[in-house]
Amino acid sequence: MKVIMTGGGTGGHIYPAIAIADELKRRNEDVDILFVGAEIGMERDLVPESGYEIALISADGFGRSLRANLKAAKRVAKGYRQARDLVKEFAPDVVIGTGGYASAPVVTVAQRMGIPTYLHEQNAIPGKTNRFLARKAKRIFLGFSRADEHFNAPDKTVRSGNPVRSEFADADRTAAREALGIPEDRLMILAFGGSQGAGRINREMVRLIEKYASESGVGVHLGAGGYYFDAVCQELKDKGIEIGDRIQVTEYIHNMSDVLAASDVVISRSGALTVAEVTACGIPAVFVPFPDAAEDHQYYNALSVAGPGGAVIIREENLEEGRLYQEVERLRQDPALLEDMRKKARACGVSDAAARICAVIEEDLADE
Repeated sequence: MKVIMTGGGTGGHIYPAIAIADELKRRNEDVDILFVGAEIGMERDLVPESGYEIALISADGFGRSLRANLKAAKRVAKGYRQARDLVKEFAPDVVIGTGGYASAPVVTVAQRMGIPTYLHEQNAIPGKTNRFLARKAKRIFLGFSRADEHFNAPDKTVRSGNPVRSEFADADRTAAREALGIPEDRLMILAFGGSQGAGRINREMVRLIEKYASESGVGVHLGAGGYYFDAVCQELKDKGIEIGDRIQVTEYIHNMSDVLAASDVVISRSGALTVAEVTACGIPAVFVPFPDAAEDHQYYNALSVAGPGGAVIIREENLEEGRLYQEVERLRQDPALLEDMRKKARACGVSDAAARICAVIEEDLADE
């Protein structure tokens, strides 16, 4: 079987694609997989690091000035020509799109050629590209059941969940704590806001760290992001707070699966991939949705876990001084509630999403 995986721009589109590709290879070692991404996306590095070949095409987004949009239109037109040539040359049996700039031209070209196309929509509110491509797609895999309302194609949609890498699906709290040297009786708080960080979350986390700086039974790991890292470290230093074993501040969390599995509470944005990884590990969350996300989709991602009781949502505009500390302290003082949230968070996760997706594709191909 020959497969083109296309999508990228952000980790939220790339990592699910890699997880699907890994599962396809696990099920059939003879499968031939080609990734197609954008020249400007993170996929150009992340995909080869995962062991896959990638072809890059010209792609861009719209919505800025007229002059910028004219330039973007030229790049997009070039990308369609490149996508057409790649699809013709590789001749895939199926094309799987996970969103991002490169996905639209590749999936569109494949649909025009009569090649079965599959979409994976990570968010609770689908993006415009996937809504457009869905009309001619064979199947639409959904990270959240709520997204079904926006496609109006019940015969095509499949609630698969969001694929996560195996290290999250198989994460073990005890093993993770041993690997990181975290005592079993320490309440561990993890906070992060993406690779560049989130200024508002960082500001409130500095206040929270200040509250717990002298509490030996509480640990904090803040992934401050590259943009804010130096400023956060300097602010803590100015407050006389020593960064070390119990209070950790890093620019980026490279061993996220271990750090997440070892945590008792996570404070983060609610991008689709973050929500999937948090629920796969069964960690109670305080989600602070990114307020400028398209159609407020991060709020609805978070609601899929908060509704059943596995998370708390705080809108950024309501993140007044001390609010994060109040929420964490409420959970700290109620171990039964924390354990209940842990169970409910895990129940919201789908640990075998990639397997569900691959099984449907294989069944479709067998029926043709």
